[in-house]
Amino acid sequence: MPAAFNRRNFIKTSALTGAALTLTNSIKAFSAAKKDKVRMGIIGVGFRSHEHMGNFLQREDVEITAIADPQQRSIDEALKAFKQYNRPMPAVYKNGDYDYKNLLKRDDVDAVMICTPWQWHSIQAIDAMNAGKIPGMEVCGAITVQECWDVVNVSEKTKIPLMMMENVCYRRDVMAVLNMVRKGMFGELLHGQGGYEHDLRGVLFNDGITAYNSGVEFGKNAYSEAQWRTEHNKNRNGELYPTHGLGPVAIMMDINKGNRMTKLSSIATKARGLHKYIVEHPKGGPNHPNAKVNFKCGDIVNTQIQCANGETILLTHDVSSPRPYNLGFRVQGTEGLWQDFGSGGNKQGHIYFQKEMNHSHKWDDTEKWLTEHDHPLWKKYGASAEGAGHGGMDFFVDHAFIECIKRGTEFPMDVYDYASWYSITPLSEKSIIEGGQVQNIPDFTRGKWKTKKQIFALGDDY
Repeated sequence: MPAAFNRRNFIKTSALTGAALTLTNSIKAFSAAKKDKVRMGIIGVGFRSHEHMGNFLQREDVEITAIADPQQRSIDEALKAFKQYNRPMPAVYKNGDYDYKNLLKRDDVDAVMICTPWQWHSIQAIDAMNAGKIPGMEVCGAITVQECWDVVNVSEKTKIPLMMMENVCYRRDVMAVLNMVRKGMFGELLHGQGGYEHDLRGVLFNDGITAYNSGVEFGKNAYSEAQWRTEHNKNRNGELYPTHGLGPVAIMMDINKGNRMTKLSSIATKARGLHKYIVEHPKGGPNHPNAKVNFKCGDIVNTQIQCANGETILLTHDVSSPRPYNLGFRVQGTEGLWQDFGSGGNKQGHIYFQKEMNHSHKWDDTEKWLTEHDHPLWKKYGASAEGAGHGGMDFFVDHAFIECIKRGTEFPMDVYDYASWYSITPLSEKSIIEGGQVQNIPDFTRGKWKTKKQIFALGDDY
């Protein structure tokens, strides 16, 4: 695994470079003292956690001391990674859904990565902060708006920070566009789009025989995400997975750092895709019990968002229809726009700058623009990120999490980003129930957005 060893060698030397960022009046790490090593616990060691574990196990400045998951199969797979990288075996907590609380009691855990089913995220983040552990929060949407407030309130009370682990914010083409936005090439931003447009039918129905398209089971008879994720599509109708599409646009628009989202309205199509999949699947059919299930989530959900500084954002959730993967980004300003039609980070899509292109009204290929304006982080660490998950994005988000804890500095995506991004889900559900009625998005910063400064990827370190 040459790429893995490249990343590991990089970590050995990176800690010696770069000055710590200036501490602000925002929530800071539980200790401002610099650390040489971060002792990690991982709560939930299913498929998603494996990318994080792989990155952490290659770092000399990280020690994974404990893992927690109630499923033996997940524990067994996780322990294989420790053997692969010849690292000490962690303590294991597998005795039911709440054994993770015993992990949180350990003195040799500084921070935890939460990679559990969505309904557990906020509960476990609150428990972690109350135990003095810094949580890294995997992506999804909240169940209720109140839980978003609860996480913010506990973080402010305990002074324990939370990092929102939105890896798409570090996608190479997205960061190149961010670089162009900050150079003023798009002019004043007007509108952004993004979403989760990904055919997940083979994930939502999975019996564990193969990775995808393996069956029509969900719930207790299924495997991995199909055990729990499909239930959300069955019981909820809204923007269930907002942060991949929202996060990059929110950073470009300085949401919670000089700007904020103020209100939204959502509408949904009828729900047809999941039922059709079951009926037409070789293991299903019209007489299969799951063919009788009434799935609630519309196949396509659109959410329009208004921002305090006058911009709009459009999010699209589309996981039940046949389609190629695409997050559907669009960044539009007074001087031009970029639209992403590719599968991510592969320099597909179109771009237009009216002055540079002499008002031609013709799209230009993005490759030369994204290459010329490649973000300094990718120029510096692109080779080190080779082989990391999701085209290298996971390397960057994990690196930021560890370095901020070591240096006692502010997270680039913080608890206020968690709350505002997560809250889109329950607010969109309420809007759809009310026929698209506008919903106010709470100011989780309590006014601090007016003076908070953007720090995401402003240096060349993290």
